[in-house]
Amino acid sequence: MVSQFTDNFDRSFYYLRLSITDVCNFRCTYCLPDGYKPQGVTNKSFLSLDEIRRVTRAFAAAGTEKVRLTGGEPSLRRDFTDIIAAVRENSAIRQLAVTTNGYRLARDVASWREAGLTALNVSIDSLDARQFHAITGQDKFHQVMAGIDAAFDAGFSKVKVNTVLMRDVNHHSLQTFLDWIRDRPIQLRFIELMETGEGGDLFRNHHVSGEVIRDQLLQQGWVRQLRGRSDGPAQVFCHPDYAGEIGLIMPYEKNFCASCNRLRVSAVGKLHLCLFGDGGVSLRDLLQSDDQQAELQARIAASLKTKKQTHFLHQGNTGITQNLSFIGG
Repeated sequence: MVSQFTDNFDRSFYYLRLSITDVCNFRCTYCLPDGYKPQGVTNKSFLSLDEIRRVTRAFAAAGTEKVRLTGGEPSLRRDFTDIIAAVRENSAIRQLAVTTNGYRLARDVASWREAGLTALNVSIDSLDARQFHAITGQDKFHQVMAGIDAAFDAGFSKVKVNTVLMRDVNHHSLQTFLDWIRDRPIQLRFIELMETGEGGDLFRNHHVSGEVIRDQLLQQGWVRQLRGRSDGPAQVFCHPDYAGEIGLIMPYEKNFCASCNRLRVSAVGKLHLCLFGDGGVSLRDLLQSDDQQAELQARIAASLKTKKQTHFLHQGNTGITQNLSFIGG
């Protein structure tokens, strides 16, 4: 199905990142170093199960074929398994993924798969338990690693692992990560540290370009793969000697935004055209009944005509994103 959601730069949108909470129980140095603090009004409510069902139905009817549930930490919602099942009711959604810190993975991943989850991203920024604790504020390394094993046991054929690339923290650890994925079908994705409103000092101290990793991979015989239309922004590399893959997400690279294929809806029902945009378009008033689908799709389509060609991170403009849990990364 051809996407009905297109912008003025001939980009089509097949991929929805849907945040279902901005609450997180980790305190990662690059995201929530002081722990979770409610944004703005404290009496807000996150999207309900019915609202989630309606918004994903509208996107699917317009050609969206992939949905990623994000947070905060999405598994903190008590109805998380029900949310998975509700999204998977729609057969047009071919891929349903979640990005998680892995806190509840070992306990719940089998039920998530049974409910219809098809893909899994787990955040692990270090393979050293002590450094993992220092980065996340949680001594949960072995628990998260056990969760990845549980995901394979539950039937996932591949797991993606997200690693935020940071100078003097983990950027020298490529070989350690490569050894880990030699016999494991893990796509390890190095994500360049991005500047946010609250993280300017951290960015200046620890940002390093993914080109450093890419150059090393190419020298070692890794080969870049083709990208599918509903894939995320990672440049993915494979090697015949490895069961795993390496992905690089480099938002500061020239033309990064040219292949943008994803839209974001926040946990309070706002459409965000860019992670680093200046505002959001409220959809919530059109999520209250099933008979507002056409109007909902029309509002999303009209909003896309205002989507800019690129982010402005190079100019230090991080938009309204104070931290990466705010919209869902």
